[in-house]
Amino acid sequence: MGASAVPDALKAYLDSVKARDPAPRSRWEVMLYPGVLALGLHRVAHWLFEAEMFFLARFVNHFSRFLTAIDIHPGAKIGRNFFIDHGFVVIGETAEIGDDVTIYQCVTLGGTSPDNGVAGKRHPTIGDGVIIGSGAQVLGPITVGARARVGANAVVTKDVPDGAVMVGIPARQTLVDAADYQKEFVPYGTPCSERFDPATQQVEILKCELEAMRKRLDALAAEKSGAKERAAKERDRA
Repeated sequence: MGASAVPDALKAYLDSVKARDPAPRSRWEVMLYPGVLALGLHRVAHWLFEAEMFFLARFVNHFSRFLTAIDIHPGAKIGRNFFIDHGFVVIGETAEIGDDVTIYQCVTLGGTSPDNGVAGKRHPTIGDGVIIGSGAQVLGPITVGARARVGANAVVTKDVPDGAVMVGIPARQTLVDAADYQKEFVPYGTPCSERFDPATQQVEILKCELEAMRKRLDALAAEKSGAKERAAKERDRA
């Protein structure tokens, strides 16, 4: 069977995966990826879930988890071109994922505790074009804005603005302009530079503020010294 037999929508999806992962040599190789298999089975499970065939939906869910080590609740809503690279991902029931989202291994889109009285929406909403790095935990009914980047092992418990870069525990927004990192795809959602670390940035800001204060103190000291000299000269003339 040739490539022409593959539906256009599927080809577009497989090509979107290849654009984010240079390893596969063909679309057929991409179809063996656990993330791709898990997404395909989730589409079936979600259709069953929407039809209120909950047991069958769960059966497909558990079968998918057995095959791929990826656990996507049948109730989760997922947009176009979603890509899980490698696997070992958990996505909760009320999670909502937009288009062109990339998630790396060991990520959790987790919910709030069922014993805290919060009902309904318990899991995150992920905007279009978001990248979530390996090991990151995005918890609760928060919103991660479009094109945001969540760095590896970050723990996100608050809303993330559009285009933000989040790193650390708890996750903090870096002071990077969107134009600096959104021109191309960023693997693992983590810019590989010290200047993107919030702690480093805060130290640099403190250094700048300290230098400005030193210059101001020097200027005040010089001004005071000049005033004393002028006062001494006036006394001598008198």
